[in-house]
Amino acid sequence: MRRVMAGADPEAPPRLVVVPAAWGDEAAAALAELVPGAGQAALAVASETWIKPIAERALRAGLELPLAERLHRMLLLRHGAPTASVWQADQTGVPGFTLNLASFHDAGNGFDVAAFGEAVETAVTALTLAAPAAQRIEVAVTDLAGLLAGLGIAYGSDASVAVARCIAAILRGRAEVASGELAQLFGSAAPALLDWPAPPSDAPVAGLADAARVARQAATGVNCLRHTVLTAVVQPGAADALLGVETGGIAPPFSPLTATGGLSRTARAWLAAQGKSAETALAEKLSGGDPLPAPGVDAHLAMHDAVAPFVHAMPARPEPMRQASEALPRRELPAQRTGYTQKASVGGHRLYLRTGEYDDGSLGEVMIALHKEGAAFRGLMDNFAVAVSLGLQHGVPLEAFVEAFTFTRFGPAGVVEGDPAVAHATSLLDYTFRHLAANYLGRRDIPEAEVEEADTVGNGSRDHAPLLPLDLPPQSPRARRRGFRVVST
Repeated sequence: MRRVMAGADPEAPPRLVVVPAAWGDEAAAALAELVPGAGQAALAVASETWIKPIAERALRAGLELPLAERLHRMLLLRHGAPTASVWQADQTGVPGFTLNLASFHDAGNGFDVAAFGEAVETAVTALTLAAPAAQRIEVAVTDLAGLLAGLGIAYGSDASVAVARCIAAILRGRAEVASGELAQLFGSAAPALLDWPAPPSDAPVAGLADAARVARQAATGVNCLRHTVLTAVVQPGAADALLGVETGGIAPPFSPLTATGGLSRTARAWLAAQGKSAETALAEKLSGGDPLPAPGVDAHLAMHDAVAPFVHAMPARPEPMRQASEALPRRELPAQRTGYTQKASVGGHRLYLRTGEYDDGSLGEVMIALHKEGAAFRGLMDNFAVAVSLGLQHGVPLEAFVEAFTFTRFGPAGVVEGDPAVAHATSLLDYTFRHLAANYLGRRDIPEAEVEEADTVGNGSRDHAPLLPLDLPPQSPRARRRGFRVVST
């Protein structure tokens, strides 16, 4: 075991956490979040607070199961852990139990089908005893991507879909059998309906398809269930972090790298299954290969559709990939073009706004020349005008630029002189697009710009507004500075 100061998040005050030495800081932070209170959170002590009452209720109910031993073992092997409502004895929340699929795989022995099936029954029993009145529980699976990587099966392939469907069938069948047995003790809440499909007859994992078939066959003998909802795929939470999960639910791996820049456990498992070392993978990557394939949204979508018929509660269906639209061709301006030059002054700073038009009179080019600004500011404004012009020539409507850049607020700003279409502007960009909106779109509906005094340091209305999440102090340095006066002799 090791001791570490950890908090539920970077903003939370840290507390002393005791976890196994092999567990990372993410697990320590997760335990700090799961265990109520602000004092020391030790895994052995905290887990006993919910395991002991469950075991005692099992004895009183006449269940001859070594529940305490099973739950301690599942937690230490990181096979599974309950969600926050169980750790915190919260009877208002939905009791849940997260099963880490990747932890049931061993490189030498493969996927432990029997241990997974037993874990499902243990989780259902534990949740029922933790919240006897609950008719909805959520036994969820997570880190499917980590399991597939360890098995050497590409996420999104036909083989991976078969594995996922078999696992979901075992989850559903074993959960319904356990719920049916508990209904005899605590009363039934729903009829048992075999409304889920038969699992695949074959899967690339020894014993997996047979276990799925047996689980479904056993579920046919169940007449009623203690629960209306049993199985789920949920968003990752603190229980996932406690178990060392890298990829939540049935989602594909997000990245082959950890937060510190090293290879993730999933990536290392994939390379090991392929018989590749990190050095070999690096050489393959440098030569243009792809040793760590990254599945896309379509693969996630296919996996979601494959698992959904077996599971009671699922997250929202991933959005399918939209076909990338072809870029609009650039509409070239005529070599000899019409347009005009507008001279104006914004807050005492002169500028020249020049436009270029197509033969139909529509705007296709904007140039902004400044009179006395610095070289860096002039360069930024020149390149900004070029970007806007390219957008117009590629079909971006002028209305989009007007909506984006009116009311931008920075100096110089103030009264506009020399342009009857615009009286005030909050910045040079605000003036530019107010002018273009009036002259090319005929828009006179844009609200008047709010004028502030020329010297607005600490004196503007927005400077007095709350700076969330903290308010400005009552006497800020800016406010004090307004009291000084410059005196010359």
